[in-house]
Amino acid sequence: MAIAKRKKRFFDVEIPIIGRQTQAQAYELEELKDRLIQYDLTRVLRGKSILMQLKIKIDGEKAIAIPRQTKLMPYFLRRMVRKGTDYVEDSFSAECKDAQIRIKPFLITRRKVSRAVRKALREKAREELINYVKDKDTETLFDDILRNQLQKPLSLKLKKIYPLALCEIRIMKVEKEK
Repeated sequence: MAIAKRKKRFFDVEIPIIGRQTQAQAYELEELKDRLIQYDLTRVLRGKSILMQLKIKIDGEKAIAIPRQTKLMPYFLRRMVRKGTDYVEDSFSAECKDAQIRIKPFLITRRKVSRAVRKALREKAREELINYVKDKDTETLFDDILRNQLQKPLSLKLKKIYPLALCEIRIMKVEKEK
């Protein structure tokens, strides 16, 4: 007696943070639970190359994707760093309302600067970001990064130390959920 073959189907997955919909392939909707998907936001953000990692949650008969990580693509950063400029990187963990997150800011100065100025920029950025994230949830933080509402005020505060050509969050990812 022949065994009936199962066939994979496409299921719609809602991405509420950007108001889009994508599809994921599985035998049944329940198999999509906790699956990670990568979504390229380059077209959505008009050339700012961000890759977003999303985790699928099942809500009744719907699949909803919740952001877990944003990552600025290396080729975008290489294009921004010019000859005669310096860049400042950092990596630290911070506590927000519902999770512990890792933030990696990336700053580019307009000219070459001394090590003391780079250190001051790094420390001020860390302090400002830790204060910013402590009373917000992850959903809000990812939304702020996509709408540039985290980078712009940070750039204005760091401008008092030294004016920046670029102020971006290179990577933000959820390390542990509460």
